[in-house]
Amino acid sequence: MEWQIRHPKAWLFDYGGTLDTGGTHWGHVLWQAWQQVGVPVSENQFREAYVYTERRLGAEPIIKPDYTFRQTLSEKLRLELEYVGYSVYHAPLLDMVYGQTVRHTAHSREVLRQLPQPKVLVSNFYGNLPTVLREFQLDTVFQQVVESAMAGFRKPDVRIFSLGIKALGLQPQDIAVVGDSIKNDMLPARQLGCQTVWLRGQQWTDTPADDTVADMIINDLYELI
Repeated sequence: MEWQIRHPKAWLFDYGGTLDTGGTHWGHVLWQAWQQVGVPVSENQFREAYVYTERRLGAEPIIKPDYTFRQTLSEKLRLELEYVGYSVYHAPLLDMVYGQTVRHTAHSREVLRQLPQPKVLVSNFYGNLPTVLREFQLDTVFQQVVESAMAGFRKPDVRIFSLGIKALGLQPQDIAVVGDSIKNDMLPARQLGCQTVWLRGQQWTDTPADDTVADMIINDLYELI
C-alpha cells in the first residue's frame, strides 16, 4: 500500500479497540458474541447493559491492578448479564470472546515487533493495563505506557496524548498516532500536530465517521509494515 503519510520516527498506539479487536468497537465485539451464543435480548437491551457496565467500572474500583484481561472480561460480562438477567451465558461468552482477543493481540504483537521505530501506548483503561500487556506478551513492545486510570486524564483529552509525545521526546509531526476512534484518537492527535492513522473497523454507532481528519486509513495493522 502506498504511504499517505511521512514515514514516522515513532509510533503512538491506542490499545482497546485497536490492538485487541482489530479496529472493531468493543460494544460490537460483545454484541456479536451475544448473538452467536443466543442471549435472548434485543440490541437496545444489550446497549443499555453495556453502557451501565462501563459507567460502573469507571466509577467503582471493581477491576484490580493485578487483574488479567480474562478476569477483566469476566467482570464486564458478569455485570452486563446480571443487568439483563441472563447470567447463565457467562461461561460460553467468556471463552468465546477471550479466544478472539488472544488471536487479535497475537496478530498485533507480530506487527508491532516488525516496526523498528520507538513506540508508546496511550489508552483509556481500568488501572490494570500493565498486567494485561504481560498476559498478551506486549509488555516489552512499548517504550512507555500511558494509561488513563494512572494519568488522571481520559481520551479525548489532549493532555494524555501530550504525555505520550513527551515520553518519545520527538516533535509531534514526527509521530504517527494509530487508533480506531476518530473522536478519541484522530481528533486530539491532529490537534497536537501528529500524523494520524485510522484503523477502520465497525463503530459503536452507524453515523458515518469524518475520516478527513485521518492522514491515512488502514483496515489491518499489517498495512503499517
